Amino acid sequence: MDVYRARARTAPEMRTLRASSPAIAVVSSLAMVKEGYYFGVPPLLLGGIAIVFHWWILGGLLIAFALFCFAFFRDPERVVSGDPATIVSPADGKVVVITGEENAGRPGTRISIFLAIWNVHVNRSPAAGVITKVDYRPGKFLAAWDPNASKQNEQNVFTLATANGSIEFKQIAGLIARRVVSWKKPLESVAKGERIGLVRFGSRVDLWVPQGSELLVKVGDNVHGGSSILAHWPTRTAKSSIEATFVAAERQS
Repeated sequence: MDVYRARARTAPEMRTLRASSPAIAVVSSLAMVKEGYYFGVPPLLLGGIAIVFHWWILGGLLIAFALFCFAFFRDPERVVSGDPATIVSPADGKVVVITGEENAGRPGTRISIFLAIWNVHVNRSPAAGVITKVDYRPGKFLAAWDPNASKQNEQNVFTLATANGSIEFKQIAGLIARRVVSWKKPLESVAKGERIGLVRFGSRVDLWVPQGSELLVKVGDNVHGGSSILAHWPTRTAKSSIEATFVAAERQS
């Protein structure tokens, strides 16, 4: 199907929940996954040794790389919506594609999020439920913005069963990001916004939601994993439609 922009947002708008305290936000921004230590500490130590021996350029480059690793693997806390009707973003980045797509014969919508090198690369569960399947698929390493990346690139595909139905999301490797890491296994329960894995050094994450979901984002929106609300489940949409019908009837009476 052709790529389309989500309908104009009137109410409710796409929301990103934020930390209640600036101090909490600062402290959480300093958190880092273990890969940050693995990749960042060795060059930091070597850079310090190089500086001691007055190898300024080498030392500066090593320390700069270490700081880049610490920033890249940062893992800030996120304020997650407690509303069971919401579906949150599985990743930080920019929405680059919204398109109709079938999944196992079911109609729905795919939302693709591009992760730039400066985005947080920890991925989160878009809803609470049980992971019924984690399917690793080897493949190519096309650029993350390539339309064929969703189908042809190396990826981890998660199927999540929830109280509102099932959804699917993918960690997709890219031209630079050549490692997708899953921290969860099939039959594990996850909370909404819970950390589920990591994509190293940029790429994209795809989220598939069922037909009837109320989309709250459009192409070009910047989103944050765990805190940005991307959609409402179809049950929420149906309920809202019924409520709107009763309200209209009451106004006419």
